[in-house]
Amino acid sequence: MNPPEIHVEVASELALFVPHARRTGAHPLAVDGVSTLGHVVESLGVPLTEVGTLVVDGREVPVAHIPADGERVTVRPVARPQQVPGAPLRFLLDVHLGTLARRLRLLGVDTAYESTDIGDPALAARSAAEQRVMLSRDRGLLRRRELWAGAYIYSTRPEDQLRDVLDRFRPALDPWTRCTACNGLLREATKDEVADQLEHGTHRSYDVFAQCTACGRAYWKGAHHQQLEAIVEDALSMRAQEN
Repeated sequence: MNPPEIHVEVASELALFVPHARRTGAHPLAVDGVSTLGHVVESLGVPLTEVGTLVVDGREVPVAHIPADGERVTVRPVARPQQVPGAPLRFLLDVHLGTLARRLRLLGVDTAYESTDIGDPALAARSAAEQRVMLSRDRGLLRRRELWAGAYIYSTRPEDQLRDVLDRFRPALDPWTRCTACNGLLREATKDEVADQLEHGTHRSYDVFAQCTACGRAYWKGAHHQQLEAIVEDALSMRAQEN
C-alpha cells in the first residue's frame, strides 16, 4: 500500500529554503499520518518563524494539523508588518550579526547581542527569558521550540539586513539614545565628565558629549558621524514612506 501523499506549494518568498526542484508549483510529498504539518514544513527546510499561514484545501490550519492523504497545502510567508505579542519589541542577535546589532542600537532599538558563540540552547533560553525576538541566519537555531520569537536574516549585507528588519517589524525608532557597544541608554555629559576618554585633539575640537549610563563609554560627533547620520536618515526616510 502506498503511503499517504499531500501536495505542497511553498510561496516564492520562501523558495530559498527548499530544494530547487520544489521551488515552483505544488509537489507531492509522502506523509506518515502522525507528524504535524509544522514538522512536515520544517522537514522541507522552511523555519516556522518564516511561515505566516498554512492553507489546506482553501482553509487556514494550525501548525499542529495532521495532514491527510490528498490534501493540498500552501505555505505562505509572514505578513508584514509582523506583530509580536506580549512584551515591548526587543531583539537578540547571534555572534554573526554584530554590524546589524550596532545599527539597530544606533536607531535606539533595544538590541541584545552575543559577541561570542554561547551556543543555540543558551541563545534560545535568553530569547525566552527576556522575551526577545531572535534574529539569525542559523536555521537550526530558529527551529528551537523554546524561542520567544524569531526571524531569519535573509541577506549577508548589513544595509539590507537593517532595512529588512525595519520593514518586517516596524520597531519604534529613537536615534542617538543607545550605546552601540553595550545597548545601554545614553545621557548628556560634560567635557569634564568624559575627559579621561578624550585625546588632546578631541578635547580641543568638541564640546558636546553623551555618555552611556551602563558602561560609561563617551560619544561625540567625530570623524564617522556623517556615515552614521546617513544610516539614521535612511531609516527615518524609510519610516516616513511607510506612514
